Amino acid sequence: MSSELQQRKTARRRNLLALVALAALACVPVVSRAGERVTLSNGFVELCDHHAPVDGRIRLYLSPAEDSYIEFKPAEIVTIEQVADPPPPVPAASAPKPHTLAKLTAGDLREMLVRAGADHNLDVDLLSSVVKAESNGNAQAVSRAGARGLMQLMPGTAAGLGVQDSFQPDQNVRGGSTYLDALLTRYHDNLALALAAYNAGPEAVDKYHGIPPYRETQAYVARVIHEFNRRVLAREADARRNSAAAQDAAAQPTSTH
Repeated sequence: MSSELQQRKTARRRNLLALVALAALACVPVVSRAGERVTLSNGFVELCDHHAPVDGRIRLYLSPAEDSYIEFKPAEIVTIEQVADPPPPVPAASAPKPHTLAKLTAGDLREMLVRAGADHNLDVDLLSSVVKAESNGNAQAVSRAGARGLMQLMPGTAAGLGVQDSFQPDQNVRGGSTYLDALLTRYHDNLALALAAYNAGPEAVDKYHGIPPYRETQAYVARVIHEFNRRVLAREADARRNSAAAQDAAAQPTSTH
């Protein structure tokens, strides 16, 4: 492996984990529906259903029911924008029915993601987070727009990636990982932009010079980063517990007879 390639891979790993740490500090709430995009003075972005002034503060409601909200001082808010709906999807023409496949176990899926992550220097927890957001692990999932399989590949995208059957889990994961790798390279390892392009297409990201103002895409990016953050923090906590247990075991006196 060339030193240049190794440096790029190391930089990607560092950038992605730094973004996860930033998400943890920001404590950005994830909502399944968002009607407004609020830019804060500290540079963070919040998604909410709607807002209202309450007792001299701006209250951001996270759902139409108004039972969940966060508040900010007016000076902390830079802009509040309506989040547009994405263009209606083009119905898939004569989409084939999913095949009847042997049940995919969690272990099988994990093994596929580990292999794909190693091939493309992608964190397995990132790939797992994308699969969860795209199909929730259903290898036969088909979206209303015609995206198929675990990582929801559109037929044209799948064909360009050499995927012959998107309902075959190993092919789908290999193709989706290749595509995400290419998007991360295109956007200089900016995970948010790569995820936005995965969801809405690179053309939309390039058109808006950032995450498109689509409710679905805004929520998708936040959902994947939130899940990735959760998984990485859990993994690090497990590592700390295992390290502490190993140190405790090593400190125990050896019994003599």
